[in-house]
Amino acid sequence: MIRRRPAVLAALSLTAVGALTLSACAGADSAAQKDAKAGADTGSGASVSPRPSPSSSAETGRPEIELPSDLRLTFEDGTTRDAVKDAVLADSAERMRAVDAAIAGTDPVGEAVGFYNRGRALDAAVSWVGQFEKANATLTGEVRYFDRKVALKDEDSAVLTFCADESKGFSKDKATGEVAKTPVSRNSYVLYNTRLDKTSDGVWQTSQILSTRGADECQA
Repeated sequence: MIRRRPAVLAALSLTAVGALTLSACAGADSAAQKDAKAGADTGSGASVSPRPSPSSSAETGRPEIELPSDLRLTFEDGTTRDAVKDAVLADSAERMRAVDAAIAGTDPVGEAVGFYNRGRALDAAVSWVGQFEKANATLTGEVRYFDRKVALKDEDSAVLTFCADESKGFSKDKATGEVAKTPVSRNSYVLYNTRLDKTSDGVWQTSQILSTRGADECQA
């Protein structure tokens, strides 16, 4: 087996898993590819299904998402005085957890990825998971999501912005266990701008997402 070079792991990042080559929430046609630093592999030999059926998932209820014991995601600002906004926040959090679960191998077929994503966000999530699969890396550490703000566009669509602190989140080589730790810097903080659309079953799926690493709005 070929040992992965440390540079490969260092090029991957924990919370950028959902923000590779995605379009802005305003609906611009041009894709934006932002800096990404952490990654992982499903480790199962199976790839995430590119187009799982939302209806089949909904019929059996929301998929249960589990993460490895050494990976912790914390979501702040999870409740408001608006039930609809709370639902948007909850499903967005599950979306981020779903992609990490696919990367870490606790959801190797990507059921939750297909359940909480659609359109360009789904395409990008599948592509991103595949890159980590190729790198044979997994995820470890902690990521904190904060300053989460929801704006309802209409009854079936919303825009959500939030920040991610990935200063304690790292990639890890699955074969050797080597953790690719990186120093804390401005780029340890990422701004996400996302659009979510509600399905007929009431699930808020992320359809578009844009990340900006090192954004002033997210500096701790």
